[in-house]
Parts: sequence; structure tokens; C-alpha cells
Amino acid sequence: MERFTTLHAAAVPFARDNIDTDQILPARFLHMARDADHGACLFRDLRAGPDGTEVADFPLNRPGWRDARIALGGRNFACGSSRENAVWALHGHGIRAVIAPSFGDIFAINAVKNGLLPVVLPAEAVAALMAEAEAHPGAAITIDLAAQTVTAADGTVHPFDIDGFTRHCLLEGVDELAFTLSHAEDIAAFERRMDRGNI
Repeated sequence: MERFTTLHAAAVPFARDNIDTDQILPARFLHMARDADHGACLFRDLRAGPDGTEVADFPLNRPGWRDARIALGGRNFACGSSRENAVWALHGHGIRAVIAPSFGDIFAINAVKNGLLPVVLPAEAVAALMAEAEAHPGAAITIDLAAQTVTAADGTVHPFDIDGFTRHCLLEGVDELAFTLSHAEDIAAFERRMDRGNI
């Protein structure tokens, strides 16, 4: 998993509440293998018509946001079904972080396991970031995971909370399994002490 330390990038706004995982990645693409190009299917039914023609006013089709690496979402972003593929689609498109007032619980868990940072900020802070993005498409904001801050293009700093274990794993680029394996020697020593009855 790629480390997440500091990200300075354009932020694309999706100014709606309750965007669900079926909108992020429609169900007909769930058969795709893990290493397939899920990013090409991101928001497929919103980004393009049935014939594949781009919807001009969809955010990811607009200049300044096509290559955005940060997404701004409304309340309950990525609610609905538990498909991990939705995270793969965002990550496959190049998005490394989503900032929203709240997330679907399972999506948030799947996100961090795949190196995508879900940042929870107050609704008014997200609204301000969206307004700035709309006014200046392509303007970059900065997410500093170590400092736990989001710095808007105008310099406004928004602190955010994240649990220590999740923060550690993202900063180090390890998932739960890799974290556990990094303590293999300690685990083996503990098991030897158990075998000897020293615990």
C-alpha cells in the first residue's frame, strides 16, 4: 500500500448528500478483477450517457477537475452496499482522499485498507471548500496527515480527527495484516513464553 503523508492537489466537488456506492461504481462492473481499470468506470452512469458521450457538466468532465486527486462530498458519502470496488474505482482514477461531513461506515473502513484517506470535517467547512473549488476549478488544497490538517487554497486551516492506528497505517503504507506481520518476532517470543508457562 502506498504511504499517505502530504497531498497537495486539486479537489473536485460532488455537492450532493447520500452519494451511494452504486453511483460510484455501478453494479455491472463488480465482476472486474482487482487489477482491472476500475478508475475508468468511476461514476460511469453519471459521467457519460448510454452511448459513452461525456456529460459536459459532470464535475470529473470539467477542466480543472479531470485529474483531481481529492474529492469533496456531501453527508453520508458512499453509503449503501459494502462493495470495496467503489474504493478501487476512486483510487484507480487517482483520488487519494475524500473530504466529507460523514461517510458510509463500511466505505470508510474499506477506504483506509486501500490507502484512501476519508477526512471528516464539519459541514460548513466542506461547504466552504466546495465553494472555493467551484469559484476556482483546479485550485489545490493540502492534506497533511501527520499534522491532521486540511489547508484550503485561501490558506484557511481545518484540523481533523483520525484514530491513531489508522493514521499510523496510512503514514507507513501498511494494512492491518502487514502491521501484524511487522510484529512477528514479538508474537513468536510471546508464544514461546506461553509454551514455557511464563505467562
